[in-house]
Amino acid sequence: MVKNSFISIISQKENKENRGSVEFQVFSFTTKIRRLTSHLELHKKDFSSQKGLRKILGKRQRLLAYLSKRNRGRYKELIDELDIREIKTRNRKFEA
Repeated sequence: MVKNSFISIISQKENKENRGSVEFQVFSFTTKIRRLTSHLELHKKDFSSQKGLRKILGKRQRLLAYLSKRNRGRYKELIDELDIREIKTRNRKFEA
């Protein structure tokens, strides 16, 4: 698969550089999500894994929302690289 080889190249590059970056965290959550999804296709009644998957999805969603607010260009680039859907963010306007 092209996706897996591309992801492994990203992981090797990022693994040596900056593990705390938002991009690397989203990347690692995405790999965990894909692994858990394939596991749940075989084991449909593994409810603890389903709960873990939902938690990881929420964490990735929050990180992507943060990244889209801070740097829209990096967000778009990351979504294209990882081949994930764009999140829908709420437009909140804080008035003092």
